[in-house]
Amino acid sequence: MENFAIIKTGGKQYLVKEGDQIEVEKLKGQKGESVELNQVLLLHKNNETKIGTPYVANAKVVGKIVEQKRGDKKIIFRYHSKTRYRKLKGHRQFYTKLIIEKI
Repeated sequence: MENFAIIKTGGKQYLVKEGDQIEVEKLKGQKGESVELNQVLLLHKNNETKIGTPYVANAKVVGKIVEQKRGDKKIIFRYHSKTRYRKLKGHRQFYTKLIIEKI
């Protein structure tokens, strides 16, 4: 079985393997820089599984920033019937695209 880890970043959890590309909430850094993700919740390596309480000690996942970008526009529309109340608003979230190099 392959090595994998479950990491937490940006308030979300991701299952990652070496070579995976993932989009996470924006992280500081420029294109080409390495990023260390220290919040490892579960680690499976060499047929041995470690579960953190809440994080696995001395475990980290190293990724490389491929791209900093913004997601698609989400439309927020508020409406109250019979009162002529309408509000239209848009939002574009910032994302960082990572490629996982090492677990």
